[in-house]
Amino acid sequence: MKALVVGGGGYIGSHMLKALDAAGCDMVVLDNLSTGYRDAVCYGHFVQGDMADTTLLRNLFERESFDVVFHFASSIQVGESMHKPSEYYRNNVVHTLNLLDAMVAAHVDKLIFSSSAAVYGIPEHVPITETHPIQPLSPYGKSKAMVESILADFDRAYGLRSVCLRYFNAAGAASDGSLGERHDPETHLIPLLLQVASGRRESMTVYGRDYATPDGTCIRDYV
Repeated sequence: MKALVVGGGGYIGSHMLKALDAAGCDMVVLDNLSTGYRDAVCYGHFVQGDMADTTLLRNLFERESFDVVFHFASSIQVGESMHKPSEYYRNNVVHTLNLLDAMVAAHVDKLIFSSSAAVYGIPEHVPITETHPIQPLSPYGKSKAMVESILADFDRAYGLRSVCLRYFNAAGAASDGSLGERHDPETHLIPLLLQVASGRRESMTVYGRDYATPDGTCIRDYV
């Protein structure tokens, strides 16, 4: 199998490369390195580029013969999306449409899409099931929900089949210590907590005082 992994220099994408290599998959990795890292791309052939570049995408699909595409190249900060909605809709929706158009033109009909549990909004019941209503609250969550809707339309119109992975907060590292969370600046709770525990950071702040929880702080779910 030959795969195109978009966003393979990021946290989840780099772990996917490791898993695909262990499965004997041939890979091409596309990443603009805006938030990813070149040294995290330990497997496959690396191409530095952006989904905004439709010419690059067209040439890539003409040059290679892909069986499947993995898409991890999204802007991911919920809070930031509230202040920069244009950036999030452009990168997460418009640029994804560029990728999908290139796939259809090249007759590549399988996509694994890195979505988010943010598409659910405020849970109506717990645990949340896949059939829970889609009612996102942030531009980030809305952008992911929009792409999921687009994918359903592309399936009906072009036969492009997809799987959407609705993660909660992903955390952890590779068991051999080769890969882990790496954000600059770091905003994720688990790595911040570990930085304090290891003495690399003096303290951390937990926000929230009025949630309906015993101590008033927010409860988060992790995978």
